[in-house]
Amino acid sequence: MDALYESQLTSVPVVHRGKVRDIYAIGDQHLLIVTSDRLSAFDVILPQPIPGKGAVLTAVTNFWMARFTHLVPNHLAPDVDLSEYLTADEIRQIDGRYVVAKRLKALPIEAVVRGYLIGSGWKDYQQTGQVCGIALPAGLQLADRLPQPIFTPADKAPVGSHDENIDFAEVERRIGAELAARVRDVSLQIYAEASAYAAQHGIIIADTKFEFGLDDDGRLHLIDEVLTPDSSRFWPAETYRPGISPPSFDKQFVRDYLETLDWNKTAPGPQLPQDIIDKTAAKYREAQRLLTAA
Repeated sequence: MDALYESQLTSVPVVHRGKVRDIYAIGDQHLLIVTSDRLSAFDVILPQPIPGKGAVLTAVTNFWMARFTHLVPNHLAPDVDLSEYLTADEIRQIDGRYVVAKRLKALPIEAVVRGYLIGSGWKDYQQTGQVCGIALPAGLQLADRLPQPIFTPADKAPVGSHDENIDFAEVERRIGAELAARVRDVSLQIYAEASAYAAQHGIIIADTKFEFGLDDDGRLHLIDEVLTPDSSRFWPAETYRPGISPPSFDKQFVRDYLETLDWNKTAPGPQLPQDIIDKTAAKYREAQRLLTAA
């Protein structure tokens, strides 16, 4: 599959271009979401694509969404005929990397679940003994498994800005106590079921983030991407041990490389060596193979 840095569709209007996804309007009720091969790290879009990445993210998300319909409805609208809106060439351009979704009102938070102590959670714990205001036992090591998964929401930052952790009280303030509890509970349920499944396939899901939206009736839907190598930390179970930052199937591999550079983590992002691009693409494909047997 050729790399796609940015989709170019002229038959339908652009609604938004995010860090990875290009979103177009399909009539009044639906959106066309195209997952490009762009890679963002530290909330900066890097200048080179990872070939095939968008197709992997699309396939993995669709796999998980189908698996969790018993917990929460999702945004997919599979019955829309895209040929009514796009040319044949445009459909070929985005083949394997798009979904048609219902138009929903996205919630203004990211629902983050952590099962292990890594990333910004580790930095927070080192400074305060807490993660997002949640007290944790003393003496935990980097990458330790937490006593139980925790819900640590984040503010949704615009492109080019850094996401910031917020506490649960802030989530309640923004969306109301009842909806905040529903988002927290379903996020923890999905993480628990997904972690148990992934463990049977040799993958530890260290943490992940979900996004949700509401329909006109106020019903909660799972949206965007779900348990992908972009939205999660996937660690090979066979090489995991506490005390080190484990090797991963996800873009943490790129983050680790970028940490070796003299770069201030603001745009523009640095160029990646070809071997980093190739190894990253292979890690994404391997995660898809292990999780979905594809």
